[in-house]
Amino acid sequence: MRVFHKVLINLVVVVTFLVLFYVYNTSDSLLNRNSADETMAPASDGSKPFASFLVNSSNSTPKEEVDVWCIFTKAAGNAPMKYKLLTFSHSLLESANSVVVSLHVIVDTSSQRIAQEILQGVKETLKKGMKVTFYDVNQIAKDLKSLVAAMQPHFSSQPGSYYSDSLFFLSLGLHHIAPSTMTRAVMFDIDTKLRSDVGKLFNLFDSFGNDTLFALAPELSPVYRHVLYTYRSQNPTSKIGDPIVTGGYPGLNSGVILFVLDKLRMSAQYPQLIQASNVTALAQKYSFKGHLGDQDFYTLLGFEHPELVSVLPCNWNRQLCPWWSEHGYREVMPQYAHCEGKIHVWHGNCNTPIPAS
Repeated sequence: MRVFHKVLINLVVVVTFLVLFYVYNTSDSLLNRNSADETMAPASDGSKPFASFLVNSSNSTPKEEVDVWCIFTKAAGNAPMKYKLLTFSHSLLESANSVVVSLHVIVDTSSQRIAQEILQGVKETLKKGMKVTFYDVNQIAKDLKSLVAAMQPHFSSQPGSYYSDSLFFLSLGLHHIAPSTMTRAVMFDIDTKLRSDVGKLFNLFDSFGNDTLFALAPELSPVYRHVLYTYRSQNPTSKIGDPIVTGGYPGLNSGVILFVLDKLRMSAQYPQLIQASNVTALAQKYSFKGHLGDQDFYTLLGFEHPELVSVLPCNWNRQLCPWWSEHGYREVMPQYAHCEGKIHVWHGNCNTPIPAS
């Protein structure tokens, strides 16, 4: 009886040890799986990113993944810039109910650390998944040096000015920056705030024509009425620079840009259009000297080749800047700023406060 009792005790000890061992290994496995959400992921093929990390994973039904781009540089010591990224990223992720967002952020080294902290905070607040990849702005600028050089003489107010910076032309070469497997993308200025699911914006790709390479919303100020003064004087019947409500073409605003990346890569025409000699000829044709970076080129491209640029509804880029109203165009400003329907994206350009709702 004593022997049986001793065997029973030993058996209990062994079983207890096995149970504890199983619990320990199971909990350790779960811990590793959860912490993997924050680890560095492999770089996308051909993208040359700084780094990529997954912000929170989800076990819900798989959704379409959409590629969203933005530029976040010179953020160190720049509180307004940080607040803009917080507002943009929070609204983007909060409203993205039909899709999974893959966010691609062009940064410098110090701004990357700041962006990681901000995006991590957004993740913890919303508890939603988002993949984030960073790209080195300096390397991209080197890779697109010739493109930037072709644009700067015509679309920068003066050397060293805000819009003379090469980062304001990088969108024109996004098809080279993005991974080769990426076929569609949207780029936002970070002074924007989404009020609708970004998946609805991606649905607009299906309405594009066969030749469409880009899509941008109309400019909602008379800036191109002003810039094109000489051309309009020489061509008094032209509608270029007039507001949409009068049947005009006011130009385009680059706060939100849709890219058909696969068509851009295959296009034989686009590489010719961005050559320095052709850019110069285009600017001269319209007596054009701009100051708004890539936006100026998209505007001229829309003038000259409307088949390549679709015009988005204005409520996907509802600009708020009042500057031109305060500088000689108060009477006509309401015609340019007119935009009907629900606002999907607020754009607080020229540091204009964005409405809370």
